[in-house]
Amino acid sequence: MAVFLELKTFLSKKGSLTVFERILPNGIKRIFYINNVFNQVRGGHRHKLSYNALTCVSGKCKVYVHNGENEETFILDSPDKCLLLEPKDWHTMYDFSENAVLLVLSDRFYEKEDYVYEKYPEFGAT
Repeated sequence: MAVFLELKTFLSKKGSLTVFERILPNGIKRIFYINNVFNQVRGGHRHKLSYNALTCVSGKCKVYVHNGENEETFILDSPDKCLLLEPKDWHTMYDFSENAVLLVLSDRFYEKEDYVYEKYPEFGAT
């Protein structure tokens, strides 16, 4: 299941420096960000192999995660909060603030075949 990580942040008179270090099992292979999201839902998938780390470097958003057994909603509202998603974590990102910039780091390069768009069955469904 997804877990929150607190990123190391160093404060000084010059500002803050936040570090992504040793958070993905296979290092960082791809970085992208999502911004200018207005009343939309992003994501809507899980992965076969990819681990992803998400943080709002500006603004805030919510992340719904379902791993087939548990579900939880996380709020990313600080650049030192990082949400680590396992491959099995089906996720959507929504409720973006106007100034939100969601940074995503992945341990794999983009591969269309790695994406699974089917939701897990609803709880209590037979």
